[in-house]
Amino acid sequence: MKQPKHLLLILLFLGISAATDAQTKVSSLFSDHMVLQQNSEVALWGTDKPGTKIEADAGWGGKSTVVTDKHGKWKLSLKTEKAGGPYTVEIRGTEKILLEDVLLGEVWLCSGQSNMEMPIKGFRGQPVNGSNDLVLNSSNPQLRLFHVGRNMSREPLDSCEGTWQQSSPEAVLKFSAVAYLYGKMLQEKINVPVGIICSSFGGTRAEAWTRKKTLADEGFGTDTKDHTEKINKNDPSVLYNAMIHPLIPYGIKGVIWYQGESNRGNHGQYAKLFPTMINSWRKEWNSGEFPFYFVQIAPFEYKPDINSAFLREAQLHALQNTSNTGMAVTLDIGEKHCIHPAEKEEVAKRLSYWALAKTYGYKGIQYSGPVYKSMEVKGSEIHLHFDYAPDGVSSFGKALDHFTIAGADKVFYPAKAEIKRGELIVSSDQVARPVAVRYGWENYLEGCLFNLAGLPASSFRTDHWED
Repeated sequence: MKQPKHLLLILLFLGISAATDAQTKVSSLFSDHMVLQQNSEVALWGTDKPGTKIEADAGWGGKSTVVTDKHGKWKLSLKTEKAGGPYTVEIRGTEKILLEDVLLGEVWLCSGQSNMEMPIKGFRGQPVNGSNDLVLNSSNPQLRLFHVGRNMSREPLDSCEGTWQQSSPEAVLKFSAVAYLYGKMLQEKINVPVGIICSSFGGTRAEAWTRKKTLADEGFGTDTKDHTEKINKNDPSVLYNAMIHPLIPYGIKGVIWYQGESNRGNHGQYAKLFPTMINSWRKEWNSGEFPFYFVQIAPFEYKPDINSAFLREAQLHALQNTSNTGMAVTLDIGEKHCIHPAEKEEVAKRLSYWALAKTYGYKGIQYSGPVYKSMEVKGSEIHLHFDYAPDGVSSFGKALDHFTIAGADKVFYPAKAEIKRGELIVSSDQVARPVAVRYGWENYLEGCLFNLAGLPASSFRTDHWED
């Protein structure tokens, strides 16, 4: 019997659709050239027909099996061994997927706003120091890079855009400078494969990177917009949903973070929000209190209505009150008229010091700049003491500017600062009985206080007065 032409077309279409829907698929995070976290159990996930048996075989001997759920989703765990490779990973379901050139090593997530996003080639009219040589010397088959495409969503997504690449001039040119340089320095020191996942979006607030339920549970504002309205990159949770949720639970060693400029206007809330976001990410990954190392925002000549020193203080408090965190201070490398400092290599170096010392156990290196600890009033002088400055502090020949001092009247005056045998002493002829000192309490300055390893101190204040 001859079938009507339109019926044959419909059947053909349905056949093609069914075949397409039946394909075994994996998240974009799993591709050739990927790095999986060594010595752990890593998750792999994707889709296939409901009720399909999915098997995974890895070249290092890891095996796992799971059955897709009623929605066709599957997730399995694969045990990894010590760093090495290249290996293959074969995934079998309705179809077979073969992932090649897979390495086992250390995986780090890098996130934040534009100073994390800023590529090696720089932004228009805003360079990265030494970019040409950095690109020229970027070929390294032991360093792999994954760039998460910009995206926003009101609901959590399961996938993101991106693919793994070997480090090469072509790959790094448009890749985050801080993320690439951090990975490069780490790989060269620990001498195992390193995978860097960069998920960043310029001009964004921490609220956008935080899970909706977390914001609600902790009393922060959530998205109350009519969902017919255009989505904004700073709407609560929209970047978490689109650029972090799709990465969970990919096996990572830790996170580096460079953000805060866009939260200057709510620095008081940020003091609670930032640690909340950190702990929320840790909870979602369900892999313990992984290290979370971040960059304190750099000095910049912001409009005078908001003092960015309060945001820097909120970040300092996060360091002091949140477990397994570290902060790279940039008080000496900001730029007065550019919010994106060109000196990115030093930022990455300071982050890597934290990782090498605290995560990988390197001994004998300093990893933090001086952090204010206590003070003594001796007559008209205040003597200041610091953590992370075991042999005292130094200005390395710079003028000791940007100190102010106050008495009980809470009026601050420019102060004279001097260092005697490694101890910082602050005074002023205008304050006979001082009770408080502040350092760097302004939008822009060139930091002048360091430990003997050359790492700068954060801006700080000894008082807790409301301004």
